[in-house]
This record gives sequence, C-alpha cells and structure tokens, in this order.
Amino acid sequence: MTPAARLAAAASVLDSIAHSRQPAEVVLKAWSAANRYAGSKDRRAIADRVYKVIRARGRLVWAMGGREDGRALVIGSLSLIDGLPLDEIDLLHSGEGYGPRPLSKQERGRIMVTPGELPGWVAAGLPEFVVEDFKIAFGDRWTEEAHELMAPRAPIDLRVNLAKTTVAGVEAELVEAGLSPERTPWSAAGLRLSAEPPPNVQALEAFKQGHIEIQDEGSQVACWLTGVAPGMTVVDYCAGGGGKTLGLAMLGQPVAPRAATAEVEAAPVATWSPVGGDGQGAAPKPKAKPVVEMGIRLFAYDVVQKRLDNIRPRLARAGVAADLRPLGQNGGGVEDLVRQADVVLVDAPCSGSGTWRRRPEDAWRLKPAEVERLHALQVQILGRAAELVKPGGRLVFVTCSMLRGENEATAAAFEENHPEFAPVPVAEALTGANLTDAARERLGALAEGGHRLRLSPASTGTDGFFAAVYERTA
Repeated sequence: MTPAARLAAAASVLDSIAHSRQPAEVVLKAWSAANRYAGSKDRRAIADRVYKVIRARGRLVWAMGGREDGRALVIGSLSLIDGLPLDEIDLLHSGEGYGPRPLSKQERGRIMVTPGELPGWVAAGLPEFVVEDFKIAFGDRWTEEAHELMAPRAPIDLRVNLAKTTVAGVEAELVEAGLSPERTPWSAAGLRLSAEPPPNVQALEAFKQGHIEIQDEGSQVACWLTGVAPGMTVVDYCAGGGGKTLGLAMLGQPVAPRAATAEVEAAPVATWSPVGGDGQGAAPKPKAKPVVEMGIRLFAYDVVQKRLDNIRPRLARAGVAADLRPLGQNGGGVEDLVRQADVVLVDAPCSGSGTWRRRPEDAWRLKPAEVERLHALQVQILGRAAELVKPGGRLVFVTCSMLRGENEATAAAFEENHPEFAPVPVAEALTGANLTDAARERLGALAEGGHRLRLSPASTGTDGFFAAVYERTA
C-alpha cells in the first residue's frame, strides 16, 4: 500500500469505530481480515495512525472546525501531530490510486490556521464534561492526570500464578523468550512488559502453562486489599472477565494435608452372601483417602452466563477453582450465602474511564447520562452484595473509573444507607503477602489514613482504579 492509501484506510477504520461499540482493536482486526492484501507493515502503520488520532481526537476535532469524520481527523493529524506542511499534505491527497481525494478549500483553510489558545478540555485531551470532575478529584494535578490517562500507551502487566510457579521462575521464562520483564512496584506477584513492540502474550509457553495472566497491576492490588486468607468464604460478586476471580482463586490454594490422613483401616462393610454368614462375606477393608483442606470457598457471580463460561477454561489452565454461578437481574441466586461470606468483592460496572489509555475510543463514547445511570446501578448492586457479608466480614467496592460520580459518590451513598458497615483504613488492608513494602508506604500515603484509595496512571503507574473498604459491624 502507498502512504496515501494507508491514510484512506485509517480514515475508513476511524469512521467504523465511530459507528460501533466494539473496541478499536476489534474493528482493526475486522478491517485486516476483509483486506488481506494489506501487509504487516501496512496494518501496523494504519493502526498507529488510528490510535494516534483517537488519543488526540478532542484537539483534532477542534482544529478541524468541529468535524468528526475520519477524513478530517486524519488530515488534522498530519498537520498538528506529524507537523507536515501544506504542500506535503496536498501530495498525500492527490486522489490517485487508492489514496484520499484532494483537499477541499475548507480543509486547506483549517490546516493553515494558526491555532490559538486551546480550551482546557481540548489541551488535556478529555471529553469536555469530565473536566470539572477531574479538577475536583485531582486539584492542580488534573492536567497531568488527564495527559497520563490519554496520551501514553499502557504497558502490559502480568500476574504470576503463584499457585504453579514463582515470580523469579516466570522472569526466567520470559527472558528466555526474548522479552525484558520488570517487577511491578506494588504487587509482589506482578511483572511488566513494554507495549513497544506489543508482545503476543497468549502465544508464550508461560501463558499456555497457566503461569501468567494478563492483569493490570491496579487490578491485582484490588485483589490483595480483600485480605483473603485460608478457611474463608469469598464472593466475587461481579466476576466480569474473571481477572479478579483468578487472582482470588490463587489466594485460595489447598493447604497441606493434615498429618492424621495416614492410611487408616475403615470398618468392614457387610455384603450380601448367598450362604449367609457372620461377616465372612465382608468387603475388603478400604483405606481412608487423604483429607485435603481447601484454602477458601470462592463463589463468582455474573448476570451474563457467557462471561462465566469464558472464565472456566482460564481456571482450568491456572489450576485453580471457583464455583461459577449466574446472578439474577434482580440479585437472585445468592440466598444460600446471605451473611455467610468473610469477604465480598464488588468490582462494579462502570465507565471504564480508568482504562482509557488502553481504549481511548471509549472516552469519546461516554455521555453524562451514562455516568448517572452507572452510579445508580452501582448503589443498587453494592447494597445487594452487602447482604452476603457476615458480621466481622469485609466488603471491598472497586471500580476501574477515574470519575467521582462513579467512585466517591457511590461510596458516600452506600455509607449513608448502610450504617452497619464501618470504614476500614486502607493501611489496615495493605497487609497481604502479595503487596510490596513500597505499596504499603506509597498506597497508604495516597489513602491519607482513610478507607478510600485512588490509583491512576499519573500517581501509581497503573490503570485508574478506586477502592473503598468496609467491615460489617452488625
């Protein structure tokens, strides 16, 4: 493909993304499957252009006079991001072959205009309606938080499956595979890979053997805040993709068999004999089976059966177990666990704004009404999940959102409606073995002595997460 043809293809993909709810990655794969003439270098160049445009979308729309179509955004990117002069952009828009048609008078005018001072939301690269939320949440640091959330490409974080191997063992596996893993600073079970070039993690032998799972370090930290320990009954109330289910399951591996499980003769079992008798027809004396105590009883719920079905092979590959159960739309199906759980983790439905560095297209799909809808849903879900926590048990509310309307607002509503739950200082929840000493110091400081914790690309180098920790007192 010529450079011009690649630009035309990128514009077409951008239009498809704008009219779809699918992730940009999925749309790009669909385009590649339908256009097999495109080589690997072509696909990479088109994908790079698409993501470059999406990350700068607010600025490009502003520069192109409010136009949001793929063609306008690509033209704007050539000027504002690549810094190409008008004559070079003209050459790429000759209309020859499979390249884009020539620039219109209006388009030429837009890229010749010297941009003035950009509005704050445009400069930050955020949807306009979330700017005030960021200013309140992050104060003077809001532009830094916005930039780190939207601009850089996120690394690939892995959780080592300590049920099967060690972090050092996986490090050696990855180095042998030609990669350069680094230890994550907060999760002692985490390793980090650079996103450039993007590694094919699922093709690695370490992945196939269940030694690793792709899981952002922030998500790992959320698991370790639960304080799960052997002997507990644990509920993952909104299992979703199953990442946290697998993390919790890893914590619940079988403990060592009891010493009393040596071979013990069982009492004879009488069997029928055609001649009768007094035990001469007794069955052989069987040997007792060793007793294995499971670390935890883990229940994972979700309202979508397909999500639960997708978790099953992941559990098998990891060599861990969980009881996967469908959750009714109104919270049904949990009656047997009411006030029975030592720990309930609620990874509530949210905007996913904490993952915009991975899926920047979602930032431009989000609307204010959706945030309000999700807040109401979170309050409802959290109230239902709380019913499963037994006295003295822990409830952990988690989102992968950066927005106060889904985080602090939901936590405040829960606290007002449920005085039987007392806040647990985050510092007390940072005692798990899978958290590093650096995590206890840094994350404890971020919580400022309270029970709520915010993680973000700028402050912790993770995706954006929010967690609030509670204990049932009555």
